Amino acid sequence: MAAHNKPFRVLPGFNLTLGYTLLYLSLLVLIPLSAVFIKTASGGWEHFWLSVTSPRVLASFRLSFGASLLAAAINSVFGLLLTWSLVRYRFPGRKIVDALIDLPFALPTAVAGIALTAIYAPKGWVGSLAEGYGIKIAFTPWGVLIALIFIGLPFVVRTVQPVLEDLEVELEEAASSLGANRWETFRRVIFPALLPALLTGFALSFARAVGEYGSVIFIAGNIPLVSEITPLLIITKLEQYDYTGATGIAAVMLLVSFVLLFIINGLQAWSTRRIGRTV
Repeated sequence: MAAHNKPFRVLPGFNLTLGYTLLYLSLLVLIPLSAVFIKTASGGWEHFWLSVTSPRVLASFRLSFGASLLAAAINSVFGLLLTWSLVRYRFPGRKIVDALIDLPFALPTAVAGIALTAIYAPKGWVGSLAEGYGIKIAFTPWGVLIALIFIGLPFVVRTVQPVLEDLEVELEEAASSLGANRWETFRRVIFPALLPALLTGFALSFARAVGEYGSVIFIAGNIPLVSEITPLLIITKLEQYDYTGATGIAAVMLLVSFVLLFIINGLQAWSTRRIGRTV
C-alpha cells in the first residue's frame, strides 16, 4: 500500500541523477580545467612566473580584461536602452531589429571579424570617415573594443528583455500617481527590478568577451604590446610548443575570470535579496 503512495517522478531518482550530473560535469568541465592547472604546475613556479609576467603577456592581460569589462559596461547601458525600445514601443521594423540582435549568436566569429574589419578599416565605410578626423579604429585597441561590443550585446538584451516584459506597467502608474517624476520612477521602481538581470547580462557579456578569438584577431591587427589579445598569445605559445607557458597564461585568465564572475554573482544575489526585502 505504501508503494502506491510514493510520488511519481518522470526523471530517475536523486542518486542516479546526481551521478549522471557529476559525471557529465567532470568530463566536460572539471577534468579539462584541472588539466590546465596540473600542466601549469609541471613546469615549475619559476617558469610560470616568467611566462605570465613578461611585458607582452601583461599587455595582453590589460587589453583583454580591460576591453572586456568596458565592452560589458557599454553593452549594459545601451543594451538596456535597446531593450526598453523593443519592449515598450511599437514601430515599423521592430521585429526585424529584434531578430538582428541574435545575429552575433548565429554568425561565425571569423565572418564577424572580417565584416567589422571591412567596415572600420582605413578604407572602409566608417573607417574612412574616422580617418578624416585622425582617428584610427581597426588594428588598434578600439577595434578590439568594437568587436567585443558586437559579440556581447545579445547577452544583455536577451537577459533583460523577459524581465522587462513581465514588469507591470501599473507599478509605474502608481508611482506617478504618488507624485514621482519619470527619473524617480525609473530609479526607485524600474531599475531595482531590472538590476539582477542586468548584472547577469553584464557577467555573460564579460565572460564571452574574455575568451573571444575569431571576431577579434582580424580587426585587432595583433601588434605585440598594443593590440594583441591573450587568447591569441595562448595560440602563439602552443605553436611554439611552449605548453606550460600556454597553460600558465590560461590559468591566470581562469582565476581572474572566476574572481570577477564571483563578485558579479555576489552583487546579483545581494540585489535580489534587497529587492525581496523592499517588496
